[in-house]
Amino acid sequence: MATTPLVQKFGLQAVAGEYAGAETVLHFQSAAEELNALRHGCGVFDLGWRGKLVVSGEDRVRWLNGMVSNNTRDLRQDFGNYSFVLNAQGHIQGDLLAFQRGEFFVLESEAGQIATIREFFERFIIMDDVEIGDVSAGLASLGVAGPGAVEVLSRAGMLPGEAKPGQVLDGSWKGISFSLVRDPIEVRNWYELWLATENVEAFWRALVAAGAAPVGAEALEWQRILLGLPRMGLDTGARELPQETGQEYALHHTKGCYLGQEIVERIHARGVQVPRRFTGLIVEGPAPARGSKVLAGEKEIGEVTSSAEMVVDGVARTVALGYIRHKPAAKGTNQGNIQDAGQSESLSVSGSLAKIAAFPIQF
Repeated sequence: MATTPLVQKFGLQAVAGEYAGAETVLHFQSAAEELNALRHGCGVFDLGWRGKLVVSGEDRVRWLNGMVSNNTRDLRQDFGNYSFVLNAQGHIQGDLLAFQRGEFFVLESEAGQIATIREFFERFIIMDDVEIGDVSAGLASLGVAGPGAVEVLSRAGMLPGEAKPGQVLDGSWKGISFSLVRDPIEVRNWYELWLATENVEAFWRALVAAGAAPVGAEALEWQRILLGLPRMGLDTGARELPQETGQEYALHHTKGCYLGQEIVERIHARGVQVPRRFTGLIVEGPAPARGSKVLAGEKEIGEVTSSAEMVVDGVARTVALGYIRHKPAAKGTNQGNIQDAGQSESLSVSGSLAKIAAFPIQF
């Protein structure tokens, strides 16, 4: 398991551990205070647990567009979007951000996925002029997020301009080149800084001095659950279809052929209701284990994929994510009921009462 550049270079006085396939900081002080910074202030955090691939070659545009679920062919230079990687049966194999950088694409995903995605992609390079390289070791990433993020970046001198969602802006700080990336997944409301590994400590210290609170992976995981963002290998895997996750912004229905398109478009074109949907749950008890069954009365209607006991705005909460079966939509409507037919009973998980919560989860 790789250790992130921030931990390697900085020797942070913090609690470290595994997250998303890399050793990173889990928390600095209180995860509750760190979550509060992400929700109401500004947090800076290690993103070294995300790896990066570079796709180059004359056929890169056509080839990549045929490998992912979103439209990468028509991305403007220095813009990116979020995609699923699917197999021929339309099931999710991975997810990634793809950024069009002119002569190459930068693909970003969790460190635990990078090698698998590269191996999967390389199986489909037949007669194509395409090369895939892993640049994770030499390119560090820091995240800055929260309603105060722009102010902190500006105060630190790391705001090259006003970035639109998905845009990459190249800048210079004290003579050091870096790239500022505004996340294409807008609900996360975060920015990334891409920089050479040897500069990560200087950038970190400057952002903290500018008012960003250090944030670890535990608070990031709490925020992810509150926002309802699935994680590959935890909430999504080889059995899930894209429409079950609710991440419609990962799909482009008019881009043309890509791996897995037939199944995705059959569901879309026919208005077929997928039988399960990714759903939030507020639980009145301990965090249920992954795989715990969600019950309506005595009837099993779903299962938990992620959960956490957290402190949100000073109040202890238990929140879970999972897949819940839906009642089919009535003819002429687009949405089915979140509970199965005849489910008037209270919901429960692992013996604790639970209730459905829309994303982002509010209390």
